[in-house]
Amino acid sequence: MKKPVILVTGSSGLIGSEVCMYFSKEAGYTVHGIDNNQRAVFFGPQGDTRWNQLRLQDEIKNFAHHEIDIRDRKGILELLKEIKPSVIVHTAAQPSHDRAAAIPFDDFDTNAVGTLNLLEAARQVCPESPFIHMSTNKVYGDAPNNIALKELDTRWDYDDEYYTNGISENFTIDQSKHSIFGASKVAADVMVQEYGRYFGIPTCCLRGGCLTGPNHSGVELHGFLSYLVKCNLEGKEYKIYGYKGKQVRDNIHSLDVAMFMHAFVQNPRCGEVYNLGGGKENSTSIIEAFKITEQFTGKEQIYSYIDQNRAGDHICYYSDLSKMRNHYPTWNITQTLSSTISQIVDAWKIRN
Repeated sequence: MKKPVILVTGSSGLIGSEVCMYFSKEAGYTVHGIDNNQRAVFFGPQGDTRWNQLRLQDEIKNFAHHEIDIRDRKGILELLKEIKPSVIVHTAAQPSHDRAAAIPFDDFDTNAVGTLNLLEAARQVCPESPFIHMSTNKVYGDAPNNIALKELDTRWDYDDEYYTNGISENFTIDQSKHSIFGASKVAADVMVQEYGRYFGIPTCCLRGGCLTGPNHSGVELHGFLSYLVKCNLEGKEYKIYGYKGKQVRDNIHSLDVAMFMHAFVQNPRCGEVYNLGGGKENSTSIIEAFKITEQFTGKEQIYSYIDQNRAGDHICYYSDLSKMRNHYPTWNITQTLSSTISQIVDAWKIRN
């Protein structure tokens, strides 16, 4: 029996590589990956992901790597016609809201136009195949900062009972500051929904919070926990930007992301949206993350404080996972925050 085929864009990145490994080893798929190492272009040598590409080629039998830019409309269409994927997972992106302001055309062409290239190719070639898009919680802009907050000793938290479990998918994405990156991801997010609702393609947008794990090439502009751990191990100064270092993010391990994608593929829906994060249980502030990391490294975190937050940044954000758990009751978070940080510490030790 012929194996089903999965196409993963951004296959050398954190989520892309995890998806490649999971669908190959746990779900029995033939894996095709698209990645042209744009992360190194966006972030320099520290963002290079070639090491991860080589790992996939070494560990996945018959893994097919395709050196294509998702902005190459003709190349994308030709590839889909060739391999006719039964699942498409789109993780390729320009992922930094800070970097986007300096390269707005590259950012929009990658995030919005690149996504449209994939969607239209999928519509022409394999409209029945589930299309999973890695979106971002930045589509909500800075609107979450309008929620009433309370300041605790080590973090900010919501001071409104409606948000006890976090932010759900019905939260507004309109009339707020998104950053240029957030705006390009909104465009992609809405197009993915539209191709699901208008054309009946099984699509979903996963609005990720802090996606993390041991295979992340974290840099200052993208990859919160990975970069924090790297700074700690190397004795390098970590810069906190505003909010007293008490800004809160929920963190989800890349394995739990891949597992949810598999659940969606097994029971797809059209034009869905999910807030994909670690939930309140896996949330942490920066200064709380320092303490957890120090427990595993034995090294005190060196940091400086800049009393200016990043434009469009969230003071407190964690995902309400109710909809995900309701639609896919067999899925849940399996990797705790402490376990995830421990894995990241071990991974950086090996790579350094």
